[in-house]
Amino acid sequence: MNIYQEELLDHYENPSNYGTLPKPDISHEEDNPLCGDRIRIDLVVEDDTIREIRFCGHGCTISQAAASMLTEEIEGKTLAEVKKLTRDDILDMIGIPLGPVRVKCALLALKVLKAGAYGVQGWPGEEDE
Repeated sequence: MNIYQEELLDHYENPSNYGTLPKPDISHEEDNPLCGDRIRIDLVVEDDTIREIRFCGHGCTISQAAASMLTEEIEGKTLAEVKKLTRDDILDMIGIPLGPVRVKCALLALKVLKAGAYGVQGWPGEEDE
């Protein structure tokens, strides 16, 4: 388990694909109001394939490391493959047991990614800004 903790810390301290893209085809951002984590994901998509990906945001080690790990995992994949990712895929990437509150942190990047991939601009009940 220690090796997974070290990998999480490395992704948090040295995130992969951190930043924004100047002209993304897909961009989506959300937060977890319970803990304050926030993640934005930008994608450049060509022929239904993710060619470039960046994320930015702030929050706990788990949320930011999960976003970094997820960006490494999906670059070069199709949107159809992205839509098939599950919560278990993310939890397997993280590799350590998480309590219910930390699971929400770990899944924030997946929620943002899928909302962008499906073209969700807001969740039912949220007012347009």
